Amino acid sequence: MLRKILVSALFFLVYNTGWSQNASFQLQIVDARTGEPLAFATIKIPELTTGAVADSAGRVELALPAGTASVELSAHMLGYASKTLRIRPSHEPVRIHLESLAETLGEVVVSGTLKPMARSESPVPIEVYSPKFFRANPTPSLFEGLGIVNGVKPQLNCNVCNTGDIHINGLEGPYTMVLIDGMPIVSALSTVYGLQGIPNSLVERMEVVKGPASTLYGSEAVGGLINVITKDPRNAPRFSLDLNQTSFGETGADLSGRVGKGKATGLVAANLFHFQRRWDVNNDNFTDVTLQKRASVFGKIAFERPQNRIANIAGRYVWEDRFGGELQWTPRWYGSDSIYGEAIRTNRAELIGNWQLPMEEKVTLAYSWNLHDQRSAYGTTNYNGRQSIAFAQMIWDKKFCARHDALLGLATRFTWFDDNTPVTAAPETAQNRPSRTWLPGLFAQDDIRFSDRHRLLLGLRYDWNSTHGHVLSPRANWKYNPNEFNTFRLSVGNGYRVANVFSEEHAALTGSRRVVLAADLRPERSWNANLNYTTKFFPAFGFVGLDATVFYTHFSNRILADYNTDPDLVVFDNLDGYAVSRGLTLNTDWNFIHGLKILAGFTLMDVFAEENGARAAQIHAPPFSGTWSASYTIPKWKLTVDYTGSVTGPMPLPVVPNDFRPDRSPWFSLQNVQFSRKFNQLEVYAGVKNLFNFLPRDPLLRPFDPFDKYVNDPVNNPHGYTFDTTYNYAPMQGRRVMLGVRWGISS
Repeated sequence: MLRKILVSALFFLVYNTGWSQNASFQLQIVDARTGEPLAFATIKIPELTTGAVADSAGRVELALPAGTASVELSAHMLGYASKTLRIRPSHEPVRIHLESLAETLGEVVVSGTLKPMARSESPVPIEVYSPKFFRANPTPSLFEGLGIVNGVKPQLNCNVCNTGDIHINGLEGPYTMVLIDGMPIVSALSTVYGLQGIPNSLVERMEVVKGPASTLYGSEAVGGLINVITKDPRNAPRFSLDLNQTSFGETGADLSGRVGKGKATGLVAANLFHFQRRWDVNNDNFTDVTLQKRASVFGKIAFERPQNRIANIAGRYVWEDRFGGELQWTPRWYGSDSIYGEAIRTNRAELIGNWQLPMEEKVTLAYSWNLHDQRSAYGTTNYNGRQSIAFAQMIWDKKFCARHDALLGLATRFTWFDDNTPVTAAPETAQNRPSRTWLPGLFAQDDIRFSDRHRLLLGLRYDWNSTHGHVLSPRANWKYNPNEFNTFRLSVGNGYRVANVFSEEHAALTGSRRVVLAADLRPERSWNANLNYTTKFFPAFGFVGLDATVFYTHFSNRILADYNTDPDLVVFDNLDGYAVSRGLTLNTDWNFIHGLKILAGFTLMDVFAEENGARAAQIHAPPFSGTWSASYTIPKWKLTVDYTGSVTGPMPLPVVPNDFRPDRSPWFSLQNVQFSRKFNQLEVYAGVKNLFNFLPRDPLLRPFDPFDKYVNDPVNNPHGYTFDTTYNYAPMQGRRVMLGVRWGISS
């Protein structure tokens, strides 16, 4: 600091000695968001080859040669974006506002504690992703967009119907809870479709919590949660439109508009997707990618109330029709054994809302309801299912004293599920007996602030499941800040999950395997611990942030699907042993003063189950995976270049006995590049996806005999192979070009 003061004094001495007759002017450099002075910021005047350093109050006094009408200067500060402007000599002080490069560290998050707080203050480690992050690699749905999020893997489970789920740190989709505005509207039967059809234009941000969150959210939040936060209609753009087309024939449209004013402001959005070209690059007579037609409509209304009390309601409707199968299939072959096809038609409705009670205490009622109806055929197997979930939660946000900030909640969830499988069949009659499950619960948490450096979050949840009985889920989160640049977070928690195997294992519905329930399934239990460390520093080139986590999860009563014992069966049972998910994840954030931004990370993990002394690796859990997103803007041309991608190590695959295909995938990388140019309110973008044209090999077993009519042929089929669709590790889409346009009106 003394050196900077001496340098500043030297600059002022030079100016006062050489320009004694010159006019002077004053500057003050401040933080654009907080208005706080930026001590010892640097001012440069290129045309005069001079400069100065601000004092401890961010002030600079400079002199110009006599007769100078104006001068261009630039302001610099480590951790802030530089700013260039032209000023004239004046006796009035001029303020220069610099934007922080680490602004995202101060984002407000809610997923970890159900309370709005700065991300840097949260005792729970939370990753936040903005729409700008996903625009670097435009996709038809948020499901596919998650492919560039470190530690999160959209996994396709069927090579014909292309249904899938979301893996967090190697744990399968049923362990991931998906929420919209904090409401668990996506679960069980609808997990596959939850992130499809959400218009990107209405997304404010996406929050990702890795590790059990059952204390706040109950069952299905064992592996982690993804919370899609939609925009407040009062702050949303007046209108936005995003249209794109790929060389494969995929067409997407995303539009939204703000309506109303005064006491009620609404946001209306729609998402449309159309793809009907039958591609067969690998010549197996099956569609490489399912044909899809999808339409989604979303509406949200925010009401102004006295004392800024919360009141909003939102709804969404999704319709989708998808098909995958043999190229010559038409609807006339639906459910037949002549030409193989998998056709799925989905209708889904959702309602979510929040209403703060008109009382002095801050008590809020949150509620949601959804209906998911599916009519489908997997070869000759017809599967028809319907699920409805009603959820309500009352939360009392109470600050008892300066150190204790508590949250008390009362929740209940009712799930109604019916399908045409033995799961909902009454043993004594031929009629169905729909499943009805009540899940009332209580939860409490206390955010204890011991000091500015130490913070402890304690939580406990009690649930009563009408089928499985009592479940208790505790957790503790400790946060320690040795200084403003470094943060340690230690989390320990318990999670539980009640499974519906038919709604979660679409591989069991492909028509190629029969499902066997080996025993009555008990709830899974897990204990998780993770240590998170974040730091930020400001080298000469800009800003660097690091986020590292070591995680460990131990499961008991884990429900496993056995694909290997019998190629014709999928056998579900509780594990007579234990399962483990452990590893290390690292995220890095690099922001360079001259405009280059890089987000990169990797995950090392070991996921396995051990039973009777034998250890088996988790299917589709790669020991190494990495992602990156690099962006650079050329201001002169208003051109932005985005380079995104992922790399995946060899992952265990579901092979059959004597399978000729490798039981692990090869190393592979999916990479994309995009160029975008702004013309005021219009933005045009073009790019290439899957830049190096990677495609998986042998995704289908015996595609020439999908109905297994000729499997009993010892000469041509000595190993007794049957048709199988589960061998998947990457999308069956090669290199393709995308063109698109975005148009927005802010006000």
